[in-house]
Amino acid sequence: MLRLTGTGMLGIAILFIVTLSGVLWGCPAYNVYSKEQSGRAALAEAQSSRQIAVLEARARLESAKMLADAEVVRAEGAARANRILQDSLGGPDGYLRYLQIQAIDAKDASIIYVPTEGGLPLLESSRLAPRAEGGN
Repeated sequence: MLRLTGTGMLGIAILFIVTLSGVLWGCPAYNVYSKEQSGRAALAEAQSSRQIAVLEARARLESAKMLADAEVVRAEGAARANRILQDSLGGPDGYLRYLQIQAIDAKDASIIYVPTEGGLPLLESSRLAPRAEGGN
């Protein structure tokens, strides 16, 4: 067994006190260091989140611009096709008549009312009204 003398005990006590004071002195410094590091991490995360949001916004903007360009190209194509049809059908009136015929063909109806020159449809009141037979 190891026996400690008075100086050995004094050395151990001094070592214990020095270690304890180092721990007590180091805790506040470590807390400051720890908070500084967590603050830097939070700042880096916020900057990263901001960059991601900016990139997503730019992607949405580019997408919207491309969709708008595609819509303009589609509209220009439709306008050119309408102009070609209109010219081949003898002008705007012929084209409108063509569109009316196309709409009538697309309908699944047994009775179709066509407007007269006055813009009013011819009603079938004479066809649906009871006919007078004989003298009644």
